Amino acid sequence: MGATNEFLARIPRSSDGKRRWPLELKARIVAETLIEGATVNGVAKRYNLIASTVSDWRRMARTGKLVLPNLDGMDFVPVLIEERKLLEVVPTPPINLTSVELLKGEVTIRLAADTPATRIAEIVAAL
Repeated sequence: MGATNEFLARIPRSSDGKRRWPLELKARIVAETLIEGATVNGVAKRYNLIASTVSDWRRMARTGKLVLPNLDGMDFVPVLIEERKLLEVVPTPPINLTSVELLKGEVTIRLAADTPATRIAEIVAAL
């Protein structure tokens, strides 16, 4: 633990006393969480961090704001890309409407098929 404390003492601090972690170090810490058997809590504890800080850095890595180094033992899930299957589109016959019926309770309103959609929407809103 003494070596870790010496290491942490070299991390620069801002005027309010908070450590300013270099991006390369953040990336390395995040990469350590990806080693098989490692946990966010365990890695955070090793660096005297709270787990939510390491989780925030992991989010940064997922969005591409941190470039992770390749560490021994780091495992990634293999990606399989599935071929796209084109769906066969079956054409449907055109629908010949002569009128549009709006029904609400006992009321039926019949409109010509060429009635503009905005007019139909106005009538529906008024019902």
